[in-house]
Amino acid sequence: MSRFNWLAEYLARLEEQRVSVRSGDAACLSPAHCLFLDAEDWGKAARVAAESGFRWAGIWGDPVAEGIVIRAALVQGGDYLVLVTEVPLKNPLIASHTPPFPAANRMERHLQDLLGIGFLDHPDDRRWTRHQAWPEGRYPLRTDFPVAGESQRRTPADSDYPFVQVLGSGVYEIPVGPVHAGIIEPGHFRFQAVGEEVLQLEAHLGYVHKGIEKIAVGRDPVGLARLAGRVSGDTTVAHTWAACMAMERAAGVVVPARGLVIRAVLAERERIANHLGDIGAICNDVGFAFAQLQFSRLREQWLRDNQSVFGHRLLMDCIVPGGVGCDLGDQHKAALQSSFGVLSRELDDLLPILDDHSSLEDRLVSTGTFCATDAKRLGVLGYLGKASGQDYDVRRDHGYAPYDELEVASPCRDEGDVAARLQIRADEIRDSLQLLDRLLQRLPTGPVGLPWPDLSKPQRPAVGLGVVEGWRGEIISYVRFDAHGRVARFFPRDPSWFSWPALEQLIRDNIVPDFPVCNKSINGSYSGQDL
Repeated sequence: MSRFNWLAEYLARLEEQRVSVRSGDAACLSPAHCLFLDAEDWGKAARVAAESGFRWAGIWGDPVAEGIVIRAALVQGGDYLVLVTEVPLKNPLIASHTPPFPAANRMERHLQDLLGIGFLDHPDDRRWTRHQAWPEGRYPLRTDFPVAGESQRRTPADSDYPFVQVLGSGVYEIPVGPVHAGIIEPGHFRFQAVGEEVLQLEAHLGYVHKGIEKIAVGRDPVGLARLAGRVSGDTTVAHTWAACMAMERAAGVVVPARGLVIRAVLAERERIANHLGDIGAICNDVGFAFAQLQFSRLREQWLRDNQSVFGHRLLMDCIVPGGVGCDLGDQHKAALQSSFGVLSRELDDLLPILDDHSSLEDRLVSTGTFCATDAKRLGVLGYLGKASGQDYDVRRDHGYAPYDELEVASPCRDEGDVAARLQIRADEIRDSLQLLDRLLQRLPTGPVGLPWPDLSKPQRPAVGLGVVEGWRGEIISYVRFDAHGRVARFFPRDPSWFSWPALEQLIRDNIVPDFPVCNKSINGSYSGQDL
């Protein structure tokens, strides 16, 4: 704990007051540090952490016996600290982390809806995830709640959500969604505006709540990996990797070097495919259809190469517990390396056109500006955070294999507008192409995976934490196995938990017609947040 000596006397006192959590749990969450707290010190620890410059990165609950173990992840300088406490199931009350860490707002409300945890001093007690799908006083993540639910009737419309209103002369309201004109997932956006100027935006999500955390219970490792890959379909590689990393740390499995390098190849290909699509879509939202056509063409070719080499356009189920399910032969390796040069040359032709297009500059520069202060306050990372001065990349700063042996470039800008977010994507594509070339050049020999061990009689608590850099930013997954080697708890934290509140901030004082391009420049995942 030498890196976390921010209040030595306080920690020494807490050592005598810690709650009863299974012995050895801290070691199982390695390389994260664990700090066991009495429930009464939960809020104070958050205030101290905020004053000490920690970033808040997630919270999840784990029902065990007659209580609920609560864990919250904090980060400083690439090191992860997990606060752990326990509250009784009959009266699960605890201090809220939202006052010192606004990023905790919706995730705490998610726990309120699914586990019945009450958060004292929370500024917003409106339900977030429930959406009328289960009655008051019933909580789906508790062990007595059936997977299929308790009601066979159609869920009533969630039409009475109490949106915050802005009152004043000339203020009017624009409801958008949850059903949209395109094929995107459902989400409701409530605008308060004067003329064309947006005064306030409030998002209401949760319409694609799938019960991911509930249906994970009882699965074997392979089944959990497949489920993790479907938390958010455009992030199947990163979510599967994070879940497998958590399971492998819980089981003490060390993935072979060749398997790790192929995982990184898959992750960088996923990053490039999504960034190519986003650059074209951002340009299309301001009427520059040429870019949409060209970048969609490049993305399509990239996805076809995925299909040819790895067997799936989106790379689903390529990562498995213990390694990867596919190898790279010399022929495929050479074909991939050749494609890197083709894409790089195409970008040499296309990106200068975007830079020199004056009408594109008029629509993107200074639009949807997200300042560094708000980005830090909301814990935003990935391309959104990097465009607003948040210089953090899990691959570089937390250093998991194989990135810990590579020099990982991570672009960062401070303009914070749509143009900066587009530029970060372009820079990341370039950097990922270089990373891919280096990864394939150093592809080691040997197996790509290991058989999964028998966890029916674990010798130590089988819990693990996985942290990876997805294309949207930091992904955290927590896994706990039961005594039979089956999943007892799974929590995947997508970056979109933080990017959706950021959209509400950065759209203020912009005009209503600029919402589509601002929204696309964020490109939060509905599914990744609506667990």
